[in-house]
Amino acid sequence: METPDEMRMKIVGKATGDTDFRARLLSDPKGAIGQELGVTIPASLSVEVHEESGTTAHLVLPPGSKLSDGDLQAVSGGFLPTRRDPVW
Repeated sequence: METPDEMRMKIVGKATGDTDFRARLLSDPKGAIGQELGVTIPASLSVEVHEESGTTAHLVLPPGSKLSDGDLQAVSGGFLPTRRDPVW
């Protein structure tokens, strides 16, 4: 099975060389991606495709961390809580 990054690169690569696919991707992202990858994209998942121009660039960030600053600090210091360790 392909990773999400591999699937993304496959879609971008096809859109770069196939103008018809690019147009479908822009007008119906879920349909174009589903057909190309042979998958069904759930209705609960929103897919947006943005086309960069000479004056616009897009930066996509991954979801934010669900760890608190304290959790991140503890992990970065090598602390891994166990059931015997107190919870702060």
